[in-house]
Amino acid sequence: MSRASGKWNVWSITFLALLVIGLANTVVSNPLTFIIPIVILGGIFWLYKYPPSFLRNNSAQHGRTQVTQSRATAAKTKAKKPRSSKTVPFRVIEGGKDDDDLPKYH
Repeated sequence: MSRASGKWNVWSITFLALLVIGLANTVVSNPLTFIIPIVILGGIFWLYKYPPSFLRNNSAQHGRTQVTQSRATAAKTKAKKPRSSKTVPFRVIEGGKDDDDLPKYH
């Protein structure tokens, strides 16, 4: 009998039910234990999605200078053809090990 990986079995249903009961009990008894992490994770997600202006990538490019190539340098790079690799045929080297002398199971 093989089990399908997508089906729910008794153990997974029991585990999820106990997990939900435990989470509900914790939220009812002490709601701050869930509100604080949700607010912190929400703030991190908000900063990731909408970063402030001083954290954006555009500010890092202000200090960079742009270099332009001269015409002579650009002509030299275009004149060179990319080297194509030489095709080397592979050959099979016969092994020198004799399989008849070794037992099949060690």
